[in-house]
Amino acid sequence: MGGSRATYPRLLLLLSAAIVLVAMIPLFFVVGYVVSTGWDEAVTLIWRPRVGELFRNTGLLVTGCVGLTAVLGTGAAWLVERTTLPGRRVWNVLLVAPLAVPAFVNSFGWVSLTARVEGYAGALLIVSLSYYPLVFLPVAAMLRGLDPALEETAAALGHSPWRTFIRVVLPQLRPALLGGTLIVALHVLAEFGALQLLRFPTFTTAIYDLYRSSFNGPAANMLAGVLLLSCLLLLTLELRLRGHHRYSRLGGGSARTIPRRRLGRATAPCLLAVGGLTALALGVPLGSLTYWLATGSSTSFPIGDLARTTATSLGLGVAGAILAMALAFPIAWLCVRRRGRLTILMERLTYFGNAVPGIVVALALVTVSIRFAPAVYQTLVLLVLAYAIMFLPRAMVSIRAALDQAPPVFDEVARALGSGPLETLRRVTLPLVAPGLGAGTALVFLAVVTELTATLLLAPIGTRTLATQFWGNSSSIAYGAAAPYAALMVILSAPVTLLLTRNRWRSITV
Repeated sequence: MGGSRATYPRLLLLLSAAIVLVAMIPLFFVVGYVVSTGWDEAVTLIWRPRVGELFRNTGLLVTGCVGLTAVLGTGAAWLVERTTLPGRRVWNVLLVAPLAVPAFVNSFGWVSLTARVEGYAGALLIVSLSYYPLVFLPVAAMLRGLDPALEETAAALGHSPWRTFIRVVLPQLRPALLGGTLIVALHVLAEFGALQLLRFPTFTTAIYDLYRSSFNGPAANMLAGVLLLSCLLLLTLELRLRGHHRYSRLGGGSARTIPRRRLGRATAPCLLAVGGLTALALGVPLGSLTYWLATGSSTSFPIGDLARTTATSLGLGVAGAILAMALAFPIAWLCVRRRGRLTILMERLTYFGNAVPGIVVALALVTVSIRFAPAVYQTLVLLVLAYAIMFLPRAMVSIRAALDQAPPVFDEVARALGSGPLETLRRVTLPLVAPGLGAGTALVFLAVVTELTATLLLAPIGTRTLATQFWGNSSSIAYGAAAPYAALMVILSAPVTLLLTRNRWRSITV
């Protein structure tokens, strides 16, 4: 299974290669413009103080958000899954609920109340509050699936609870923690709306400003090239840290439940901690929306427009999620079941779409469609394809994590009993990974419903979503008019987020 000698089903390999090529369209677009610009001009455009400032801002924000979301997500997951924290089921829902609030809506909630959150500190806080559930979910899911015998053995050897967590539990959480923080880092690299509202310049906001002023100018493409190199660095680092360990085991694990640790005197501080986290991540943006809905001078409720934009957002969310999961599955299956250098490379290449700003993905698809497929230009097909490229990593990590914990021996037994590949997939593999597939679909749906920049560029004339309508109003400081569209995005995302908390997955999902 491992190493570079892995054998691959030919048709599946060809299909996966074609999917990777589609996912790399933004990369080809940026590299093509960089090459056509020439080395001397490229150096001139990149070697500037402004680029250094953007690099520093982006690096500090990514590093800070990865560290903060790792601490918040892991700590909250431990309290909910492994302690006697009162109201654990309620906290489980509330701690995931920020996924239903887009990062730019979260920023809107804070900025519309006070300008003091503008700058690095505010960006670090607000973006981390928006994305920590991407770490909480997989870590909590894996904590539920760990073999309790490992911790019992460590305790029997005299290890303290803290030492047991560091030396036994934390290494077992590696795939969940690395997968979750990788997605957080890629999202921060590509984040636009939240940072634009917070007036914190990064590569993404600078690229948007340059494209807006000069469309596809060379300077913007150079910045996109630096962003792609940053993505490559993150993917390489995550791959090195992940290692080659396997975390699957036969069956669903021990029927015994892991004894929860009594908090005792720490109960009140722990409740205060999770309550404060929930209040900051959920209470502030929802409270701000309620305030503007009730008191905003520009507040109005155009029922017809609200209904049309909601239906459009819902339809695009479903279509984008289905396409992303369909494109991710063959590559993820190869990477887990036929692990080798080629499949690892293919998986890594699919992550570039998530690190490139939506505006770059959109412009790349516009260029390709005009030159090679004019029939799909200015159609919903192109927009849905952009969603699939951008959010393929969410689907990929979910499916791969589910397959990692679905023992391959079951597939081998089915094949030995005479089942063909498709029958084995339908009767054995898919039922085992179904929870992970459902969670991945839900997460991609949430991302599509709240996507902004690519939609602004690719949506056919007359096609409006909740996100674009919200952005148009908030950009003109019509906070009351923007609030109903933001509230509907939250309402649309809430049931899916609740579904994520109700599923007791045996797989890791991010």
